[in-house]
Amino acid sequence: MASYTKAAQQWATFARAWYLLDAKMQPPGKIAAVTVRRLEGRHKPIYHALNDCGDHVVIINTRHIAFSGNKWEQKVYSSHTGYPGGFKQVTATQLHLKDPTAIVKLTVYRMLPKNLLRRTLMQRLHLFPEDVIPEDIEKNLLQEIPQPRVVPRRLDEYTPEEIAAFPRVWTPVLMLLLAIFLLKRLIPGDLSSTASISSRTGVNSG
Repeated sequence: MASYTKAAQQWATFARAWYLLDAKMQPPGKIAAVTVRRLEGRHKPIYHALNDCGDHVVIINTRHIAFSGNKWEQKVYSSHTGYPGGFKQVTATQLHLKDPTAIVKLTVYRMLPKNLLRRTLMQRLHLFPEDVIPEDIEKNLLQEIPQPRVVPRRLDEYTPEEIAAFPRVWTPVLMLLLAIFLLKRLIPGDLSSTASISSRTGVNSG
């Protein structure tokens, strides 16, 4: 039984697994860093720089990637056909509208080692703009890779119980004290108005 277990572990190590990665609301750089590790096989004990032991990576929702700041307009991608006048530059927005998978593909390609294995490793990268993938690929999926960045939930995704249990930083008393403090700053010489407010509300103005 032990020999069978060791044989199964050995087959699992040398076999090419299929991993799923959701790129929704994820930066392309973080997606590429996780993907390159799987494509090269760095997560395996048999990894070597000259050994082709990587796995397949299926990336979905590449249409919904996220850039920080104003990188959609600031980041520029350049290309050259090799002929005179063949130099072209497009912004990240223009490239993404033309091909929703191009930015992720270019980022992964540039992060891979610049050797003869790069094109072979790219053949095991499967990109899809939405969460719909072919059935023959879906049945091969073994595990889903956790997203490198935690996506915050929208307000409508919280339950009423979670909203009620959330700590309230600005209570009504603190808001009233803040208003009194601002009035003191605006009218430093005339404190009669703040004193009258404090007497009506029962809060000591200090």
